Amino acid sequence: MHHVNPGTAKRVAIIGAGIAGLATAVRLAAKGMEVEVFEKNAYPGGKLSHFAFGEYQFDAGPSLFTQAAQVDELFRLCGLNPEDHFSYYRSDEACRYFFESGKKMTAYADRYKLASEMASQLGENEEDVVRYMNSSESAFNHIGTLFLTKSLHKISSFSFREIWSAIRATRPGYLLSSMNDYNKNLLKTKEAVQIFNRYATYNGSNPFTAPAMLSMIPHLEINEGTFYPAGGMISITRSIHQLGERMGVKFHFNAPVDSILTEGKKLKGLRVNGEKLNFDAIVSNMDVYYTYGKLLGNQVRAKKVLKQERSSSAVIFYWAVNTSFLELGLHNIFFTEDYQAEFQHIFERASMYHDPTVYINITSKMESNQAPEGAENWFVMVNAPHDKGQDWEAFRSEARQNVLAKLTRMLGRNPEPHIVFEDYLDPPLIDRKTNSYTGSLYGTSSNSKFAAFLRHPNFSSSYQGLYFVGGSVHPGGGIPLCLRSAEIVSNLI
Repeated sequence: MHHVNPGTAKRVAIIGAGIAGLATAVRLAAKGMEVEVFEKNAYPGGKLSHFAFGEYQFDAGPSLFTQAAQVDELFRLCGLNPEDHFSYYRSDEACRYFFESGKKMTAYADRYKLASEMASQLGENEEDVVRYMNSSESAFNHIGTLFLTKSLHKISSFSFREIWSAIRATRPGYLLSSMNDYNKNLLKTKEAVQIFNRYATYNGSNPFTAPAMLSMIPHLEINEGTFYPAGGMISITRSIHQLGERMGVKFHFNAPVDSILTEGKKLKGLRVNGEKLNFDAIVSNMDVYYTYGKLLGNQVRAKKVLKQERSSSAVIFYWAVNTSFLELGLHNIFFTEDYQAEFQHIFERASMYHDPTVYINITSKMESNQAPEGAENWFVMVNAPHDKGQDWEAFRSEARQNVLAKLTRMLGRNPEPHIVFEDYLDPPLIDRKTNSYTGSLYGTSSNSKFAAFLRHPNFSSSYQGLYFVGGSVHPGGGIPLCLRSAEIVSNLI
């Protein structure tokens, strides 16, 4: 990377206005760089987007908000008080869980309340739950912060001794045993194990093969808290986009990048709509596979990315429901009877399971203006394999029937007659709309012991001046990790 003459700001292009691209733009602008963002869609946010049907508001993508302070930090970096620009509040509940056995419970966002609820509703041992949440916290503090705030791929970041001592400080079983084995070892009821296994799906992984290290994830949701942004998840996108504009970032929408221009190993700039534009550095918030394959025409590097197993995807239904279901909250999970069989279908057979685990998010539970009075906006999601050319129309209609049958059985009431509008999203559509290769929501899965080390780094070793952010690279998918990747990249640049 050539040195910038004093007095001339470094010019950086960002490909993609997903949440990581937006946050990177803000961070670099706060460092005085000239930043331009090129987005193929007409709107910012990538997967974190929104649409409406009459008075029904729908967040189209991620629905869980943890580590809200990371968004606040972006405003502070720009010398602003976050509360003047972005508001959110902590929710008492992380999720409501429903089981085929008829058992149900509320996961409170507080370790002691969670433990007493698990004891009274599931027959779990209270001390065991508190102990579990304490070790989840210590794992996050010892390992998580190390992994998530540094580039794992710069030897200068830290020594392997640091990493090993972090892992040893928590538990040797963290890398060696699967999440399911770890959970079964620490908890006695099938339901509690299933609840804690579910956290593997937060990065598109299988709890029966993913390492126990992922048991640090519940710490974020239960101990640190589950938040709700006023106006729905789209407020996160809108506030960071507006902050970027305020900081002088230039946004180009409906502006797909044709290619990244290189001279040998050096980057020259971008070609957008046939026009050549020069930049000192380029940050790709596009799936790393497509960045190499489509924009650089480097099939060798692209194929290397594919050696890693892809994460799972999802089939999502957006339902405008003209009545209310009082037993549901903001986040709800209806578990399958056989979790292991569901994951086998997704990861080994690349198919959908007949008794899927169903997640329902209803923002009108938090803000009545998200749906008409007495009505609800349902975001209904089931885990799915990534796209390998399966018959998605068949998968989707089957999933719809299975979801409705399951909800009717477990709620004692059929939602279908109350659905006045429906839309959907599936892996091929996710791929088309957000350039996420094969519709994988989190790039690669974390199903192997060393997946964290095998994720693509936040910089390119093949091209000088090329960087990567977002769910397809280190540290991973989901809003908190995408915001972390923005921090890592802005520090690298």
